[in-house]
Amino acid sequence: MAIDYTKRPSKTPPPADAAGGGVSLSKVTLTKSAPSVSLTKQGATGGQLRVNLQWSAGEQQSRGLFGKRRGSAIDLDLACLWEFTDGSKGVVQALGNAFQAPYRGAPIIRLDGDDRSGSAAGGENMFIDLSRVNEIRRILVFTFIYEGVPNWASADGVVTLHPASGPEIEVRLDEPDPSSPTCVIAMLENQGGEMVVRREVRYIRGGQADVDRAYGWGMEWARGRK
Repeated sequence: MAIDYTKRPSKTPPPADAAGGGVSLSKVTLTKSAPSVSLTKQGATGGQLRVNLQWSAGEQQSRGLFGKRRGSAIDLDLACLWEFTDGSKGVVQALGNAFQAPYRGAPIIRLDGDDRSGSAAGGENMFIDLSRVNEIRRILVFTFIYEGVPNWASADGVVTLHPASGPEIEVRLDEPDPSSPTCVIAMLENQGGEMVVRREVRYIRGGQADVDRAYGWGMEWARGRK
């Protein structure tokens, strides 16, 4: 399988409000029954939105011949496809060193690094400048397994969006598909000036180019590496 683009994190708190679209003063959990929330209506636009991925790497054994890992450990990468209102589009991910989305000299989106072990306390983080909402058309946040077997249940991944103000927004990577190396997590979309976050949790049997095709991004892809 050809993998095209992005990078990964650590592990997760228990789900909030098991009853469904859990809403509390401190956290909103997006579920099938309550899949979206408006950042604008919550007063959460402006400042930096931090998108955090936490996961468990699972068992990791010693390296074998030629330094290759042995065992069932997995390496998740956090990434996003982006499209701005001027029609420009691209990807932010560790793969290919595409760590930011430059726009007029300053990045609207940036990835802080690549946690290759799944053990970093802070996980992997992506920052989105919500003071520039009028320049954003849509951002599709996803993660893919760069290395290891697609054992999503064991990875127990969770993505939490931390706006500059207002409650956190949590999306859990549940309903795992062991034949899919990629999971689309959430779409952030500018709907007439209102920034809305929608839960996706859609497993893709392929890499970045397949995510592109599923969501009609219309980009050209080449194989990348870290």
